[in-house]
Amino acid sequence: METLKRIQSIDLLRGLVMVIMALDHTRDYFHVSSMTADPLDPASTTTALFFTRWITHYCAPIFVFLSGLSAYLAAQRKTQFQASSFLLKRGLWLVVAEIVIVTLGLTFNPFYNFIILQVIWVIGWSMILLSLISRVSFKLVLATGMVLVFGHDLFTFMDLPQTGATGIAIKVLFTASGTVLPLDSTHFIGVFYAILPWTGIMFIGYAAGAWYKSGFPEADRKKYLIISGLSLIVLFIVLRAYNGYGDPSLRKSYPLMYQNVLSFLNTSKYPPSLLYSCMTIGPALLFLALLENIKNKVTAIISTFGSVPFFYYISHFYLLHLLLVIAFFLTGHHSKEIIQMPFLFRPVVFGFSLPVVYLIWLAVVAFLYRPCAWFKNYKATNKHWWLRYV
Repeated sequence: METLKRIQSIDLLRGLVMVIMALDHTRDYFHVSSMTADPLDPASTTTALFFTRWITHYCAPIFVFLSGLSAYLAAQRKTQFQASSFLLKRGLWLVVAEIVIVTLGLTFNPFYNFIILQVIWVIGWSMILLSLISRVSFKLVLATGMVLVFGHDLFTFMDLPQTGATGIAIKVLFTASGTVLPLDSTHFIGVFYAILPWTGIMFIGYAAGAWYKSGFPEADRKKYLIISGLSLIVLFIVLRAYNGYGDPSLRKSYPLMYQNVLSFLNTSKYPPSLLYSCMTIGPALLFLALLENIKNKVTAIISTFGSVPFFYYISHFYLLHLLLVIAFFLTGHHSKEIIQMPFLFRPVVFGFSLPVVYLIWLAVVAFLYRPCAWFKNYKATNKHWWLRYV
């Protein structure tokens, strides 16, 4: 078993997307139009609002990709059985955490009338699947990942069942896009992330972990990252221009040039299309190649968030929602408006301008730095078993 040093560029990239991710959730809670308008609609959005939402598209796929990469690196310190067992247990824990902890932070609804299944949910299930397939072979993980990422958009051209157990299974596994499943008349599950397209991204991240294995030449790693990153970006541009395969949301023509640029970039996240994956993972690979040895005060701060991603992820939801409760009452709303779906304390008619959203976002990130730095140090100086799961 190998002893591996922590790789700065991985924590830096993860930390960067964690910081950007908080911007999207701040917009969800606090922007005046987040409940009533689509920020990515070229026909109605503004450039500032479009890119506020669009830049956060990079967060989930990079986070999932790096989760796979980190799983490979962690496995180098374990036997195959230990690595597989840990992935299985951590995956199950993350599925439970999404339902119980993340949903409560998102909604502040202790009765769980609306359970939200998002990125932690798919990471959990992807780890469970990775625990099984990685025991067969590394090549099978890579092949499965490639098939899922490059081939799942074929479902766009199929007439799939929409109802019954088969229809639900297809949505949960492949096609979910804001799918709401009723449990009873007052309880619902929102399936926002289809499992297997994200599993493909994690599996490819796991395969890329081989480039970071101890003894692998740094020059070769950078070469492969750059070639792969540029190839994905070129593939995105070519397929988007062709406008026939790779995204269920085809590029549209608009009267203004800037609207056509927005339409070109407006790829589908739910589920993550091939073009969406190329558009986001391609630049991420270039980032890893070019910033591997960059270290300064700024990168140290951002890397701190990336070294404790689960702690940061959970904390930022609860902090944002607590601030939402305060803003709810300070802006004159009353208790009869508390119960909203899916978020309590978030009326449809509520919110602030985009500059205020950015100020709240920056304040939240700044506030969370010291808790994250403390928890990073706590994990480094303590060996409690449960620390491996958070």
